[in-house]
Amino acid sequence: MNPFQQAYLLTLSIGSFIYFAVDKIKAKKHQKRVPENSLLLLTLFGGTIGSVLGMIIFNHKTAKKSFIIKMLVVILIQILILYLIYNYHQ
Repeated sequence: MNPFQQAYLLTLSIGSFIYFAVDKIKAKKHQKRVPENSLLLLTLFGGTIGSVLGMIIFNHKTAKKSFIIKMLVVILIQILILYLIYNYHQ
């Protein structure tokens, strides 16, 4: 992985982690929340590590089964994309 790709993934993971923290704070204060689709898109485009850490550290969205299922689908899509790239892009 080249430095640009590393920086991209690191930036998205940090951003995703921050978005999960912000959403948790807003939830506690009963304020307007970060849309779930935004959290899922950040995860899909490379923020998976930050999203998972945000869910674990902030205990956020861990009881919401529909969100967990969506996260798992996003992660499976990422695994499929990586598999296809690795096996067919040579």
